[in-house]
Amino acid sequence: MRAGADNGAAPVAEGGRSTRARVLLGLVRPVFRRHWLRLVVGFLALVTVDFLQLIIPRFVKTAVDGLGAGTATQPLLLRVSGAICLVAIIVAVLRFVWRYLIIGFSRILEKTLRDRLFNHVLRMDQPFFERWTTGDLMAHSSNDLGVIQMACGMGLVAAIDALVMSTAAVGFMLAISVKLTLIALLPMPLLIVCTRVLSGRLHHRFNLVQEQFSLLTEFARATLVAIRLIKAYTLERFQEDRFRALGEQYVKSNLRVAAVQGLLFPISTLVGNAGMLLLLYYGGIEVIEGRISIGAFVAFVSYLYMLIWPMMAIGWVANLVQRGLTSLARIHRLLVEEPMAVHTPTLALPQTTTVYRCRDLTFTYPAGSGPALEGVSLEIKPGLLGVSGRTGSGKSTLCKLLLRLYPVPDETLFFRGVDVNRLDPGELRAAIAYVGQEPVLFAGTIAANIALGRPDAAMAEIEAAARAAAIDDEIRGFTGGYQAVIGERGIKLSGGQRQRLALARALLCDRPMLVIDDALSAIDVATEQQVLAAILAAIRGKTVLIVSHRINVLRRCDRIVLLDAGRIVARGTHRDLLVDPFYRAMADKQESHA
Repeated sequence: MRAGADNGAAPVAEGGRSTRARVLLGLVRPVFRRHWLRLVVGFLALVTVDFLQLIIPRFVKTAVDGLGAGTATQPLLLRVSGAICLVAIIVAVLRFVWRYLIIGFSRILEKTLRDRLFNHVLRMDQPFFERWTTGDLMAHSSNDLGVIQMACGMGLVAAIDALVMSTAAVGFMLAISVKLTLIALLPMPLLIVCTRVLSGRLHHRFNLVQEQFSLLTEFARATLVAIRLIKAYTLERFQEDRFRALGEQYVKSNLRVAAVQGLLFPISTLVGNAGMLLLLYYGGIEVIEGRISIGAFVAFVSYLYMLIWPMMAIGWVANLVQRGLTSLARIHRLLVEEPMAVHTPTLALPQTTTVYRCRDLTFTYPAGSGPALEGVSLEIKPGLLGVSGRTGSGKSTLCKLLLRLYPVPDETLFFRGVDVNRLDPGELRAAIAYVGQEPVLFAGTIAANIALGRPDAAMAEIEAAARAAAIDDEIRGFTGGYQAVIGERGIKLSGGQRQRLALARALLCDRPMLVIDDALSAIDVATEQQVLAAILAAIRGKTVLIVSHRINVLRRCDRIVLLDAGRIVARGTHRDLLVDPFYRAMADKQESHA
């Protein structure tokens, strides 16, 4: 999926460029307000540096005029040299001050936006992550934030510096000669026109660069995650070719951006040098005819050189502004996204025997062509509820809806008698421990992975949860035991070990309800029975929903629900369901292989 493309986000604004810019700058305005004193002191130091640099040509003029007139003395030259050295020292100190304060501010801004972006992503629901790829999110949190940091750091410095230097330099030039100033500035309109034209092209091309960076990042991430599968199918060469192709497209897009940037800088330099050529000719005539002194002419040339830098900075600043606004727009599109599952405050939850109730629940995935669940009515009470059915019958969908990963219609799903749309999804999820089909583990220690839901858990509690999940003995066999590092996504563990580790994590949380979505499929029958017995002992009085195709698991359930094509087609005990053709065939097949 392309970055930010077809993601359902609202456009930034539709009211012209000024409105768009105001909306986007609103993302960074609070940080500017919070750190205004730091910025004020930093820019005062910057402006002071600029004015001190502008004084130096005046000292040079004094020395040159004295030398030209033959009135210069050694003490005069020493005073001028000393003044220039003093100014240079003060400039060096103040340069450190403004760089520390302003560049430091840009890093604070970057961190603030990164924190906001990260927190926003964490509170989004499942449909959001189906619209935005990991590559998109990585590009936002790296490239885009880096561009914004640059624009609000050195870009802002260059803009202020260029404004002060150009204004002051033009003022000093006017004080020396109005005529020469007008002549030297004749090429300036060309620079303004070129900058305006090229900036528009730069915006579009840089946006394309960021999108292609997202694609490249997502491809690299997906490749590394699936590295074992790639090696098993000997797809290394194929992946290399695809990565190379994406890299080439990214480079081509960057070269198109560089082409525009490459025009801005030469044009700025050309304009500055054209002004210098005009000055050398007409200024030379002024000196020859005695209308200005040689010292004044040298000072004028120095000020024009100072003006060339702001001319060149215009192109650079325009580039940074366009890139910064593009990145802000990309981040804005992400931040305006809201979870689809909304809630309104409610009273305390009543204590009822029915933990969860579905009432004619129908659900279709955002990109689905038909209902994944249709007309499901079900009461989930304390005890062990088994859910089974053919592949694609809606079992995992039901688990996801119980966790409120997707929005549901009003008055179709109730938790303890209250419509889930009136509950905070976070508070509801805090009452449910979940073990998914594909256990998610982190590249930390075994103990840290088990204690993920309870970071403050004592080691004795972690070990007890591991014993309940029948994995304690295996953990103690690892080098380092519970402190062994399992690698990214638990790569050092088998599928069964990962499932039991995830189960231990859920048991440690000790929540009123436990949902196990086919999370015992990778363990052998003997271990399965051991785990199931431990689960039953650990969750007395609680509610457990377990999705499974294994008869040995289902026969121990208090009730079983069979799903087919998103509908409940049968319900009852193991003995009751033996009359169902699908269930009977599944039981006979497994018992014959026992």
